[in-house]
Order: sequence, then structure tokens, then C-alpha cells
Amino acid sequence: MIFERAARREFAQAAAGVFVALFAILVSTQLIRLLNEAAGGRLAPEAVVALLGFAALNYLPILLSLTLFMAILLPLTRAYRDSEMVVWFSSGLPLTAWLRPVFHFSLPIVVAVAALSLFLSPWALSKSAEYRSKLDARSDTSQIAPGAFQEASSGGRIVFVERVAEDAGFVKNVFVTTVQEGRLGVVMADSGHQELVANGDRFLMLNRGHRYEVEPGSPEFRVMEFERYGVRIHDAEVRTAENSPKTMLLWDLLRGDSAREQGEVLWRFGLPFSALLLALLAIPLSFVNPRAGRSINMLLAIVVFTLYNNLLSISQAWVAREQLPFEVAVWAPHVFMLLVLAVLFYQRLAVFAFWRRKSP
Repeated sequence: MIFERAARREFAQAAAGVFVALFAILVSTQLIRLLNEAAGGRLAPEAVVALLGFAALNYLPILLSLTLFMAILLPLTRAYRDSEMVVWFSSGLPLTAWLRPVFHFSLPIVVAVAALSLFLSPWALSKSAEYRSKLDARSDTSQIAPGAFQEASSGGRIVFVERVAEDAGFVKNVFVTTVQEGRLGVVMADSGHQELVANGDRFLMLNRGHRYEVEPGSPEFRVMEFERYGVRIHDAEVRTAENSPKTMLLWDLLRGDSAREQGEVLWRFGLPFSALLLALLAIPLSFVNPRAGRSINMLLAIVVFTLYNNLLSISQAWVAREQLPFEVAVWAPHVFMLLVLAVLFYQRLAVFAFWRRKSP
């Protein structure tokens, strides 16, 4: 019990350090991507924090799997380097004695990975898509910054306003350029606001201004003076968030029979099982030969982790494309890695493995 408590404590310390580092990298990369979208006008600045939280929940299952793998690998690798494993083996204890503390430490994290992959991550993706669709349906005037040219998402309209009223519903001194059927239109108005008509179309209504229309390459142009002029906002209509298998609830996925839904089921259930199997793989992969390079086992561990995740991704893609039966893909990657686990344990436990040359 003393040994198991000490092992869990060391695993927990390593897991905390690894998780903080990986989570910081994840948040930084996602934040840079979202800020880039906000700077380009494709995303409202106030939506960055919410979408960042949804993205973090989406990637947490893989992040926790990698954290668990490294939390087992690093302490055991240190034990080999500090010759603690030599004392361990000299006491008559086998390498398989580490299975119990590793399993007990891994079980809560595997349960968390299962909860995230089966329920929370799809919910986060669904809320993120819904939130983005609501942002796309917002008024263009609410997204316009005073004193800056704002291009619409369709690229066919540019709006400039001098200032925005306190309620953000009215804008003052509006300049709008549009391109319709090859003709360039320029509209200047004293004020403007948004209106929603009965059929759901939205218009930017401009008050007291002029419209200039010209065809590029032609000397002819038209000038119109208006008291009220409406610009239909085509690209900002409300759109329903895409109901992809990644955003579907678990029970809806289980009731579905399409290939894409089966591929998503394969991925969600495969993540927690792979997390547990990777934790067990870390035990034989932690071996370090003092006479060889100290980074060889880390490189091998990275290869194993990447191989396992790629096998899951490839299996999901093949099932979604109906190139591999679901009944085969649901067990094939895990059985292959179980065989790798058995071979690695045999290599560490056997006195004379079949690939080792016996000394004369």
C-alpha cells in the first residue's frame, strides 16, 4: 500500500505538469485562430471566449489520453534512469506488479475521457455550431466598428459608418458600396438601422441620402436621391446549424444506421478504451537502457501513441466511407495494440526472447 500510494502520488504530479503544459498549448493555438477570425471580421470579438471554451471541451478527450500516457511513462522512465527499477527487480518483483497502481490511477481519468467523448465533446461542438449560426444571423450594423470599413461575409458589400448610436441599433453617416449584376453602386446616407420583414428577410434601412450607380468601363451613371432606401442583407440570414454526426447525441447515434454515424460511434467508444490501453503500454515503453540513448524510448512512445490514434482515425474514416465493416473496425485497432502490448511485456519479462541472441 505504501508503494502504491507513492506511485499514485508521482503519477499525479507528472499528470498535473503535463496537463498544464498541453492545455496551455491547446488554448494558445485555438486563441490565435479565433483572434485571427475576429481580426478578419469573420467573428465577433465578444464570441472568442465562448468559442474557446467549446473548443477546449472538444479536444479534452485526446488531451487527457496523452496526459495519462505521459504521466505513466515519465515516472517509470525516471525510475529506470535512477536505477530504482534495478532495486525493484532485485527484490523479486516483476514488471507486471506495476499494473495494479497504473490501473487504479488510470481508471478515474478513463472515466473522464469516456464522459467527454460520449457526451460533453459532442455537446460542445453542437453549441459552438449553434453559437456561430446565431452570430452569422446578427445585424451587420451591430458588427460594424465606427471609423472602419467592414466587408460583408459574401464579399459583395462594404459598409463604413462614422459613429454608432448608444443602443447600437442606429448608425450615423453611412457609406455603402455594393456590386450587383456587374454594376457598382455607392450609397451615402445620414443614418441607418436594421428591419426584419414578415418573411424573415433582413434589410439595412438607410434614411435621407443618395445612390450612385455606374457600370465599370462605361461613362454612363445614375444618381438617385432618397428619403428611405433598403439594402437586403442576403448573407446574414438565419441558418440552422449543421446536424453532423459529430454534434449528435449518443442515443441518436446509436439509433442511426448510416455509415457516418457508425464511424462516429466507433470514434467515441474507441477513445476511452485507447486511453486505458495507452496507460498500460507506457509500462514496457518506459524501459531505458543506460548504455543506449536515453531518448529512444520516448521516440518509440511517441510513435506508438501516434500510430494508435491514426488507426482509430483511419478506421472511423473507412467505416464512414463504407470501405470497412463496422463489425471489424470496432475491434481491429484495439486488438492490434493489445498484441503490441503483449509483445512488449514479453520482451521485458522473458529471459531469452526469440529475437535475442543467446550468449555463447
